[in-house]
Amino acid sequence: MPSKPSRALETFNNPSPERDYTIRLTIPEFTCLCPMTGQPDFATLYVDYVPDARCVELKSLKLYVWSFRDEGAFHEAVSNRILEDLAARLEPRFLRVRMVFATRGGIDTTVICEHRASGWIPPEPVSLP
Repeated sequence: MPSKPSRALETFNNPSPERDYTIRLTIPEFTCLCPMTGQPDFATLYVDYVPDARCVELKSLKLYVWSFRDEGAFHEAVSNRILEDLAARLEPRFLRVRMVFATRGGIDTTVICEHRASGWIPPEPVSLP
């Protein structure tokens, strides 16, 4: 039986919870509908996060993203909803969602939203020669 869209985000235990590290995901096939016209909107979804206890399982993320395909949503609303859903399920140390929407009517839209766990301080960047 083929997979179906789902809002259920599955997780697994972080294999290295003792350290800060970044997981970067690129999802180039995000689609939703314009709530004003019903026409499709296309975007590349970028998710960067520093996990705490849990990581997102990728097939469930794919099905989650698919669930927006027939839903009308403003760019700002869908970006923040994805951030909130991931933050609620993962409880990461840090999470950034960036959505780069295809040009529509001569206008490019990029929405960036972030979540930071209370008290989390990012490590200082390392500069190598």
